[in-house]
Amino acid sequence: MRNRALKFGKIAHKLVEGIKLVRNLRVKVTHEQLLLASTVSAILLIAFLIRILPMRWGYYLSEFDPYSHYRSAQYAVDNGFFSWLTWRDPQRWYPYGISVSGRYYPGVALTAAFSYDILRMLAVPISLYDYCVILPVILATLTVLAIYFLGKDIGGKAVGLFSALFLALNASYIGRTSLGFFDDETIGILAIVVFSLAFLRSLDAERTWNSTIRYSILSGLMLSWIFASWGAAIYPLGLIISFALILVVLKRYSTRLLLSYSVTCGLGLFTAMNIPRLGLSYLTSIQVLGALAVFALLCFCEVIKNTKTTKWKQIYTMSFLVVAFVGLIIIFATTTGLEGKFSQLLNPFERLTRPGVMSVQEHQPTAWGSFYFDYGIGIFFGMAGLYFAARNPTNRNVFMILFGLTSLYFASSMVRLLIVLAPAFSILVAMGLSGIMKAFVTVMKDVPKPAFRKKYIFGHVGNEFSAIAFILIMLLLIVTFIVPSRESGLPRVIEQAYTPVTLMSSSVPLRAPDKPVLDWYDTLMWMKARLPNDAVVASWWDYGYWITIIGNKTTLVDNGTFDLPQIQKVGTMFMSTIPDALEILKSRNVTHVVVFITFDSQGNDAGYGDEGKWRWMAKIPGLDDNSFGNYTLGKDAVYDLSTQQYTYPDNLKGQNTTLYKLMTYAKNVKLGQTSTVQLTDESGKGFEPAYFSQGGPYGGMYIVVAVYKVIY
Repeated sequence: MRNRALKFGKIAHKLVEGIKLVRNLRVKVTHEQLLLASTVSAILLIAFLIRILPMRWGYYLSEFDPYSHYRSAQYAVDNGFFSWLTWRDPQRWYPYGISVSGRYYPGVALTAAFSYDILRMLAVPISLYDYCVILPVILATLTVLAIYFLGKDIGGKAVGLFSALFLALNASYIGRTSLGFFDDETIGILAIVVFSLAFLRSLDAERTWNSTIRYSILSGLMLSWIFASWGAAIYPLGLIISFALILVVLKRYSTRLLLSYSVTCGLGLFTAMNIPRLGLSYLTSIQVLGALAVFALLCFCEVIKNTKTTKWKQIYTMSFLVVAFVGLIIIFATTTGLEGKFSQLLNPFERLTRPGVMSVQEHQPTAWGSFYFDYGIGIFFGMAGLYFAARNPTNRNVFMILFGLTSLYFASSMVRLLIVLAPAFSILVAMGLSGIMKAFVTVMKDVPKPAFRKKYIFGHVGNEFSAIAFILIMLLLIVTFIVPSRESGLPRVIEQAYTPVTLMSSSVPLRAPDKPVLDWYDTLMWMKARLPNDAVVASWWDYGYWITIIGNKTTLVDNGTFDLPQIQKVGTMFMSTIPDALEILKSRNVTHVVVFITFDSQGNDAGYGDEGKWRWMAKIPGLDDNSFGNYTLGKDAVYDLSTQQYTYPDNLKGQNTTLYKLMTYAKNVKLGQTSTVQLTDESGKGFEPAYFSQGGPYGGMYIVVAVYKVIY
């Protein structure tokens, strides 16, 4: 008994001593550090909360491409990561199917699958679908944190905080990282920011070589992540190539630049050549050969740097110029060039001859109003940021000038690439704001010295004027984000986020206050439950992902737009007469056809459905779209001088198309009108209604997703 008491006493003594050690363990935090941590935490919380606002209308994936990434992630989770490499999806691009690994970048799907497996091992109770829905919000919040450190490295803590705040509130970035937007940009922008941060840190002369190597490896891994996830990986590769070349021109070459460039590009290109969609042939592309040419230039600079005699420097220089000249000839003779989409970014006028590119809304050139909507008065601060960076051309500032100007050019060429501009411009706006405010803060801190003041000469500018200027600047920035828009009455930043995901608005720009618009969702659920498993559905390519992945039915075309001849065939089918359309559908074993129509209570087309897409159905196959009618399919507008109004005589060619008849029949049924449209011929061949969506009207607009059964 006594031994037990002694043992218990020793344990109690050790416990008391342990409590004393914990009590004495105090983390020393200054008020400045506490304020900084609180501010960063508040910005991260704002970024997270804004992006989950679409949850009001339901917890779903948004747009179209995220469903494809989710399908790939699900396949990898169910069948193993390496099974993805040999997966051929038979439900898409029927009857040929599609090799998924040969057409898609695996980064987004496999990142989600890998991290989800970790969550499963940790027994986190979440489904893969729910995880894919919330993942964009999480990664966007991490990007905001990463850009704080990048901005801090460039211009100090103030620039870091402002950069994080502006990126958190950037409309374009919110739009593509909000709840459910599980797409390439989710990973791409995070990787670009961390890539820039790591590469620039690797060039710091005061760092140890071990630190330089670690940051070089990190930047290489980020470039690899981009190559695995996003076709736009050509941009950060081109950015680092241009930056290294500019540093050489500015006579800022260093051995660290050669080391970091070699490790970064080496890791990135090694990953690229192992991505099935890119493969070994990617190494012969012009961008990779350009990277190798700059690498050779850096090696030449290193040789010259370590060569002592002028004679050998001249010999090496002449040899390098000869090799470079021969190399340029070989490059231009053998290179595969840029992929079509990227060549159109460099030359935006090229897209005017490519209807397949122009038909995608996000591939359109960017209107200047979009820039103002994103940045408002911040545009002027961004220009000031470029000025301040040019005044102090450090390596980081040179990089930011290059990053800002190139991303601005590409964002002007394509609406989708506004998101690439977002991190660069956020930092430039922060640099401009910080530089301007620094002058006013300096004046506010100065104590004016009494001096003799002559008549008619202005005296010292008081602190109150600097304070007023400071307040005006902040008010101008607040106006950009807080003042509500005329259409919604919501602040700009909230308006971009407070929108239902595409599926819950039935692919029309509606923000129903009480409940989602379920016409598309209900139709897809009907198709999933009621159509036979071997059904083959034909629709325009915009809805292919939804029909295959949500409706679980085989389709001819989808949003991947890989097989242009197949898209042309579907477009020709819709713009043909019913007998000709049946021949095309029969050759593909199609059992059902889907059309999507939007109109008002008078039957006037709203333009959000196939009634607004029929021109592309004609243009992509090379048909004369004007021969089918103008403005509205089947009608040709004529201006009557006497009445000063447009009239719409009948256009028989347009009214005889399969698309016009299927849309008009569904429209008449929805409006309760007797339809005179004949969907079958005398022998009964043609189409018969299978399902029409039942929702609406929504603020005077009707939406119909119509499913027809094909009768051969």
